[in-house]
This record gives sequence, structure tokens and C-alpha cells, in this order.
Amino acid sequence: MTDRRYIEIPGDASHELPPLLIHGVPDEPGRDEVVDRAAALVEAEDLIAADAGAADFEQRKFDLALQLAGLYRSLVDHWAWGDSVVEWIRQCEITFQANAALRPLLHPDVWPHAGRSSFVELLADKAVSTPGIGVEQAVGLRLTFRQPPPIDSLSDQFLFFLRASVADSAYRAWAHLAQDTPSLLPPDRFFFQVHRITREETN
Repeated sequence: MTDRRYIEIPGDASHELPPLLIHGVPDEPGRDEVVDRAAALVEAEDLIAADAGAADFEQRKFDLALQLAGLYRSLVDHWAWGDSVVEWIRQCEITFQANAALRPLLHPDVWPHAGRSSFVELLADKAVSTPGIGVEQAVGLRLTFRQPPPIDSLSDQFLFFLRASVADSAYRAWAHLAQDTPSLLPPDRFFFQVHRITREETN
């Protein structure tokens, strides 16, 4: 089993962290627009061989466009979660800096210091519900892209095969830069709420 070493926090008080606010992507394209762009990608990359009748050819192009659109929507959903977690970590840093017992626990390096991956681990330790979302992949995508890239800037190979591995590699490279010291936050000493922000609430 992995040797999980937790930071020792003075006292026995529990500490409240800022709420994790899960938001969407502002001005994200609608489903029909994404499918249209995916269809243009299928056309531009010549992904379907024209070896069947016209009707079957068009149906296969449409089916592939739907698959690409679904993969893209998953990427955007992951990115939005990653962006929300990154912003939450920033808010947690402010909380730590304002608390004398917590202030010494964070290294003063310029953000994002790799030790901040301890906050991502805290989400897992607290069993935060993330339906269909791999949080480490989500953060990896946010570390890779400042903004979610438009679908027509991505290759079909990235959407089908490379997205998960790129996100995993980005997160691991970031997390493994942490110093070889106990860095995990003891889950029994922290509590916070999770809220999903709907598009109506942001308007």
C-alpha cells in the first residue's frame, strides 16, 4: 500500500475551507453548433472513406460527428471542473494565509506550486461526488489549456485517443514536482461545501 503521510496540524480544531463552486464554461457553444463543427472536422480530415452509397456515407459522417461532439463535450466538462478546482485552490490559499495555524503549511513559492496537489488529494479523501469526472484529469486539462480549446482546433486523434493521456501526464508532472515531505491534508481536519453553479445563476 502507498505510504500516505499527512501534514501535522497543531491542535485538534477543524478548519472550514471556502466552498468549491463548480461552474460551466461561459459562452460555450450549444450542442447543434458543436455537432456542426465536428461534422466540418470529419469532412476536413476525410475521416470516412467514400466506399458506400451516398445515404450510408452521409449517415456514417453524421454518426462520427456525434461521437466527436460527445468527446468534446466531455473534454469541456472536465476542463470546467479543473478550472473550478484551480480557483478553489486559490481561495484555499487565501484561507491558509489568514489562519496562523495553517499559514506555515504552504510553501511560499509562486503559484501553482506542485504541493498544491494536496488539495486535489483532499477532494478524493473527502469522497467528493464528481459524476463522470476524473478530477486529476480535469486539473491536468486546466493546467494544459488556459481556456477550453474550440473543437475545430483539435485533431480527431486527440479527441479519440490522446486527451486522457495528455491530461494524466500534465497532472502527474505537476504533482510530482512537490518536495519529498509529508504534504497531504488530513481529511478529518477540514470541511467545505460543494455547489454547482448553473448558467442562470451566473447571469
